[in-house]
Amino acid sequence: MLEKAYYKSPLGIVEIIGSELGIQQVKLKIELTEATQEFPEHLKACAQQLEEYFQGKRKIFDLKLDFNNASEFYQQVWNALLEIPYGHTTSYGAIAEKINNPKAVRAVGLANRNNQIAFVVPCHRVIAKSGKLQGYFYGLETKRALLQLENPMSFAEQGKLF
Repeated sequence: MLEKAYYKSPLGIVEIIGSELGIQQVKLKIELTEATQEFPEHLKACAQQLEEYFQGKRKIFDLKLDFNNASEFYQQVWNALLEIPYGHTTSYGAIAEKINNPKAVRAVGLANRNNQIAFVVPCHRVIAKSGKLQGYFYGLETKRALLQLENPMSFAEQGKLF
């Protein structure tokens, strides 16, 4: 049975959905303002690990994930995303190469867009080959904030001198 809870992150309310099979969804819900007070047992670890991540204390999530409703291709892409180290980025093309499908660059982008387990499956760590931030379902400002959290030296916002 799927259970649902809401965690208050620095970016807003995050909806967590999962069961004993694992976490199925972690999504930012811009329109919500209230967090869950008591988390269902299957979702407690996810909420705790998100808290540690946003505090800069967690670099690797250790959660059981449930990709069962996704295609084999999406699962390959998402598993490749899980291998991107904290504080690092890669390109859509590099992910396509990693899954032995070098012509699937656009399909990798689509798989990122359809990632249901945001933050935990770090699609925000995938950027354009040129090094520019590109595509993120919560907007480029959110993507920059996540990358800045993980690697402030490389992704800090440039300030104005005058």
